[in-house]
Amino acid sequence: MRAADPAALSAWYRDCLGLDADENGLWRQGAGLTVFATFESETDYFGSRTRQTMLNFRVRDLDAMLAQLRAKGADVAKETQDMEGVGRFGWVTDPEGNRVELWQPA
Repeated sequence: MRAADPAALSAWYRDCLGLDADENGLWRQGAGLTVFATFESETDYFGSRTRQTMLNFRVRDLDAMLAQLRAKGADVAKETQDMEGVGRFGWVTDPEGNRVELWQPA
């Protein structure tokens, strides 16, 4: 992921989302689904059409994660989305302007 300040962005992901990657970027996630999805080029789903990708992280408790992010001053979207049989979704924008989707599986 490109960043104007890679060290600061890595620290944000560590401090706000718990993504504690090592110096080589290696991060071990818990067992579960990994999703790879493509979207139409004109989508607004990523928050901005200038962004080519959006990360999606599984969370155990979406409400708690969103509250934690708000407490840290993160740019958290007001809305959440429920998809029957899939789970709940919320979004935060990182300091570099990348939208991140948080998913609490059903």
